Amino acid sequence: MGAQPRGRGVVTLAASVLDTGCLIVHGPDRPGIVAAVTALIARHEGNIVSLDQYSDDADGGAFFQRVVFHRPDFAAAIPELEADLDATLGAFGLEWRLTDQSTPKRMAVLASRSDHCLLELLWRHRRGELPVAIPMVISNHSTTAESVRSFGIPFFHVPSHGPDKTEAETALLRLLVGNVDFVVLARYMQILSDDFLERLGVPIINIHHSFLPAFIGAAPYRKAKERGVKLIGATSHYVTPELDEGPIIEQDVARVTHAMTAADLQARGAYVEREVLSRAVQWHAEDRVIRHGNHTIVF
Repeated sequence: MGAQPRGRGVVTLAASVLDTGCLIVHGPDRPGIVAAVTALIARHEGNIVSLDQYSDDADGGAFFQRVVFHRPDFAAAIPELEADLDATLGAFGLEWRLTDQSTPKRMAVLASRSDHCLLELLWRHRRGELPVAIPMVISNHSTTAESVRSFGIPFFHVPSHGPDKTEAETALLRLLVGNVDFVVLARYMQILSDDFLERLGVPIINIHHSFLPAFIGAAPYRKAKERGVKLIGATSHYVTPELDEGPIIEQDVARVTHAMTAADLQARGAYVEREVLSRAVQWHAEDRVIRHGNHTIVF
């Protein structure tokens, strides 16, 4: 187990999520899946609150479903539900996961000097807009320490110098492993190694300061200005060993003009980055995102 950071990084849950489960189902499409899922929930005294589904091809394609349902004493019913899901959905060759919506996911945030995405997440969390607990913020710079602590959330400074990131990544893993359910890179300007990703073992969400795949690399807004673009954008995606190639969760754009400087573009882009990352984090926290190969289905 890692260290046990403590602080006020918790979320006040709405009464609507108490005794509420979320079932994610995906796999090969075939007749009878929806009937089997709804019948299963009904026989366990569950009441479906919302149901979304998608098939990418009705003839031998892939099936995706998200079901939110209320069941009194849901936590106590989980073992029986899981056993039934194993037997019922296993017969269809489907994968599934069941989550208790009253238990917020633990989200760590990694940041560098730039604070606009970091503070946006902390502000939305404090307002109750993000259904997560934030046990820690980690940065390779100390410039945001006081801002983070003003939200009552523990701040950890883990420097990262030079090409060898082994020491920094070891320190990060010591803080993160066993203490978080996913990690958000809020403009964390460090490349994480394949070994780190494997050892961490939880999803990582990144925000990219351009509309991928355009303008990858350093100084994207200068490159955009030089190209005379009329739109700039941002992309939030899951992190994979292939740099900036992970499944995309959300994207958005903003209009710009020839009269705007590179600094103007960057300022406009910051607004888009904050919105895109916040939406991606919320959807992940609410179990709305299903990864399928190198893309996502977002309900």
